Formats: sequence, structure tokens, C-alpha cells
Amino acid sequence: MHATPASNAYRILVVDDDPDIVELLEYNLRKEGYEVASAADGRQALEIAADFGPDIILLDVMMPHLDGIDACRQLREQPRFKDAYIIFLTARAEEFSEVAAFEAGADDFITKPIKPRALMSRLAAFVRRDQDPQQASASIEINGLTIDRTGFAVYQDGRKIILPKKEFELLAFLAASPHKVFNRDELLQNIWGNDVFVLARTVDVHVRKVREKVGDHHIQTIKGVGYKFNAD
Repeated sequence: MHATPASNAYRILVVDDDPDIVELLEYNLRKEGYEVASAADGRQALEIAADFGPDIILLDVMMPHLDGIDACRQLREQPRFKDAYIIFLTARAEEFSEVAAFEAGADDFITKPIKPRALMSRLAAFVRRDQDPQQASASIEINGLTIDRTGFAVYQDGRKIILPKKEFELLAFLAASPHKVFNRDELLQNIWGNDVFVLARTVDVHVRKVREKVGDHHIQTIKGVGYKFNAD
């Protein structure tokens, strides 16, 4: 990636055929100190990305010439964009397949109308993780949920919740990367490891048990893909 330890060194490519949306995003991103370039369709995005070298790409789904799904797929085929952070922008009224987006290589998606403050918060979280991916806070606090990774304890609005070790590890792992979607194989590998044979269904069972104890809204199912921690 082209990033340096300063967040304002991050390059963001905005791709949307609506000039008003592009103008809104460019203004807010530049105000935060990001370097910004824009494109009006997927084909133009590929050309500009080759020269601009974005670290983050905000990509509309429905566009002329080349849509967002195909543009994302072609970007991911290039080694230099393998680690770029790709966020899809989609209108609620569109027939939008989250499965297709994540299969193409998307990291996240945001529905329109876009709320600049929420977007900036999400980008800032990515920047923090990207600058030091090995840094793991001993405590995670999101939406009234506190996860104490050193004490293996979970608190919901101050109330302690007892979770068995694997359920705790699953919750803490997802919460450490909010909004990132993990498929069942990734969760099996990270939580149970390669040395233990467990079925993919094991993940579903553990997610159900965690939800029963901490609430349904913390872990979101992305149908046909996997699970993510919901920080909204």
C-alpha cells in the first residue's frame, strides 16, 4: 500500500457516476487530509487507479461502461490492489447482491444516502488497523459491549456475561475487525486452528449461542458469505 504512518497520506479513489456524490465525498475526504481522485465509471476507475495507486476505493455499484462488481474483480486481480480497502456504495432501492460484492473482493459496503461522518469514522478505523495490524487492545468497547481480552470477560452495559472460551474467542475476533466479513472457513482457521477437525456448522452453532447471551444485533449474518461484527 502507498500509506505512511500519517492518515492524511492515504490515497482514496471515489468512483460514482453521480457528480453530486463525488463532490460531497471529495470535499469531506480532503477536509480530513486524504489525497483524493475520482472516476465516473468502472472503466475510468481502472485507468486512474493504475496511475493514482489508491489505498482505499469507494466504489458505486451501478455505473455505465463497467459496473462496480466487475471493476472490483479486475482490481483484485492486480497484485498491487490485493490489499486495498474497497467499500461499495449502494442505493437502498438497487437490486444489490452483498454476496456478489464480497465474492468480487469487497471489504465493506455503505448504503446511500451517505452520511459523511459515519464514513469518516469507518475510514479512520481502517487506518488505525492498517497502521499497526498487530496491535490488539486489551479491551474493546462497542455499542455498550465491553470485551476484556486479558480477563476473558464480557460486559453488556456493565452486566458481566459468562462465555465459554471458544464463544469468547469468536466474539473477540469478530469485534477486533468491525464491519469486516469473515466466512466460516476463516473463522474455523482462526478460532479452532488447522489441527482440530470441526465442521463449518460449528461456527453457526457458536454464533447462535453468543447471540443468545449478548444479543442478536452484535453479530450480523451476511447470507451466503459469513459473519461480521456490527459496530453501527
